[in-house]
Amino acid sequence: MIATTLLGMHWLDALILVVYVVAILGVAQYVSRKVKTEKDFFLGGRSMGKWYQFFLNFGSMADPSGAPATAGSVYKQGMGGIWLFLIPLFLTPYYWFTSVWFRRVRLTTIADLFEERLGSRSLATMYAIVAIFVSVFAIGFGNIVALKTLQPIMVKSPEAYTDADRKTVADHREYESLKSLQASNALSPEQAKQYHLLKDLKNAGKINPYVSFVNPLFFFLLTSSLVAIFIAMGGLTATAMIDAIQAVLIVIISLILIPFGLIQIGGFKGLHDRIPEAMFSIFGNENHGEFTWYSIAALLFMNFIGINASANMNVAGAAKDELSARIGAVSGGFGKRFMTIGWGMTGLIALALLGPGLSDSDQTWGRLTLMLLPVGLIGLMIVGVLGGKLASLGSQAVVNSALIVKNLYEPLFPGKSEQHYMVVARLSVPVLLGLGIVVSLGMGSAASAVKFLIAISVTWGAPIFLIIVWRRLTGKAVWVQVISTLLFIGVVPFVVSAVPDLRRHPALLEKNRERIVMVEAKATKEDVQLGKAPEIGVKIRKEQRIEPVALYFEEGLTRQNFSDPDSPQEGMGRFNVEIYLLARLGVDVANFTPPMLLTARFLVDTLFPIAILILVSYLTRPGDPEKLARFYVRLKTPVGKTPEEEAEAVALSYANPNRFDHTKLFPGSNWEFAKWDKTDALGFLACCAMTGVVLLVLKGVTLIGM
Repeated sequence: MIATTLLGMHWLDALILVVYVVAILGVAQYVSRKVKTEKDFFLGGRSMGKWYQFFLNFGSMADPSGAPATAGSVYKQGMGGIWLFLIPLFLTPYYWFTSVWFRRVRLTTIADLFEERLGSRSLATMYAIVAIFVSVFAIGFGNIVALKTLQPIMVKSPEAYTDADRKTVADHREYESLKSLQASNALSPEQAKQYHLLKDLKNAGKINPYVSFVNPLFFFLLTSSLVAIFIAMGGLTATAMIDAIQAVLIVIISLILIPFGLIQIGGFKGLHDRIPEAMFSIFGNENHGEFTWYSIAALLFMNFIGINASANMNVAGAAKDELSARIGAVSGGFGKRFMTIGWGMTGLIALALLGPGLSDSDQTWGRLTLMLLPVGLIGLMIVGVLGGKLASLGSQAVVNSALIVKNLYEPLFPGKSEQHYMVVARLSVPVLLGLGIVVSLGMGSAASAVKFLIAISVTWGAPIFLIIVWRRLTGKAVWVQVISTLLFIGVVPFVVSAVPDLRRHPALLEKNRERIVMVEAKATKEDVQLGKAPEIGVKIRKEQRIEPVALYFEEGLTRQNFSDPDSPQEGMGRFNVEIYLLARLGVDVANFTPPMLLTARFLVDTLFPIAILILVSYLTRPGDPEKLARFYVRLKTPVGKTPEEEAEAVALSYANPNRFDHTKLFPGSNWEFAKWDKTDALGFLACCAMTGVVLLVLKGVTLIGM
């Protein structure tokens, strides 16, 4: 047992944490002397070159909260679970173009795009409000993942347990035992009753295999206060500097558990010996989790549309030129993809070492850290996770403070001094982080949070994409689409989940049909005793019971009263209105497997807003032709090397709005797709080649040791 002196940490690990916190506050203090204007605070003075752009993109994309979340998804679903976090791989070549779009529009926030292109300040305000809400949800997600990573590291020793602590651990141990019997359909009626009772307690987070020192509320308050101080002093420039430091830490913490884990289990061969081969499939299967080739394709389609809403205008806008924006975006993106593979491998190692019975898969990273790493490296892991939270939340806080100041506060209180607006920007940061804490306290699993964020991003991703490429899009169409999509994807699911009478309605508590499938697995001692195999370890085909899952609730079903085994059930987590709609239309959703349910949900959420935008745009009056011409000619005007060249180029374009019409891929149409030049083509092909390299590495690591 590692000696502890502070909240379960060895004194050396605690010292590393303290030194890191002091160092980053020192960096923020140093940078604060250079932050004088809104342009400095929000955009880093539009002077960041390729390296700063790489660090900003890599830091915001490769947020360490993705490491435990990815590992947890793979632990639960096999290597196919990696796609919830790796699917943007196929979109990285797309960043080669989006980074240029968001630099050339020459705006501060995405909300400005709606006012500039559609002439609607109210739409810009609406976007800012929703984007802030979504960002608060993302902040909550970052909080909860960091919490679940650190809780298993900073644990009580059994000698310090209270009676309640001992019962929590004992109940979890019994649950794990009954779960293994349930999979082989070997539970007695009394055991089955106890299993389902303990399962409900596990799903609600009431039982755990350990007791942690980390109190959620205290942890959220402490870390959010650090972020607030750090960002208020240094803005985007401080975030970029910390991202440069954090990039090294991200690489270390993403890979460090792998060699220690492989040594414990006998290398890659030992990994394959301990885990069913189906868990190594990168495209999954219907018997293990939600991800198959078709659910991955649906997720890719949704990400392609939704990614436009999560584009960071501040990061792209901070680039000193287009090439810096492009290289920063794609290099940061590919850097994260390689880290994600490491996160996925860590999830498989966790499955081999910890077994399949963890009550909360989001805690696999922390469990492995405590199990595998020596003193000192544990402190480094803690610093990496917390530092990554500071960097990612810092970027989000700057983006949202810009939305608050530029799109909410300044329109209401125009004509104030720049220093006045800077004060408002700084004060908005702790408010945003405080709201993130409120969300954290009521959040479920990390995977559920990611699915919600992807789905809600389509609400704005669809109109942003069409703003860039389709001149016929109208403001009225965007209004109709945004309101209807927010109601459909956000409000209705929230209301059903929040109202007890609705989440307990019998019609909403249906499950899909139970299935018994044949799987290939290595024979156990019990199989040999039953005469099913000649010896332990040989491959045989076995029956496996696939438990039914709730059709309409993301987190499944649980009991209303945990102390009563006969208590009625209720839905838990997000209400999947998409699946309910299909059921009411006559689709036999009870026959859907988990991957089919996920595919249907993603397709409905993606096609719904696109169909509304196109239909309503054709039914409403198009925008002012002169204003549209100015917008699209500016979007096609390359960024100048100096401020003087930049002003001259934009003035020339405004004087001749048709100067780039010859570059249109579809001349005379409303579609603004442009012909590629040499830089476009070579950059895109290089990105596609790198995408192939990432896929080969992903496939390769699953084959080592077979």
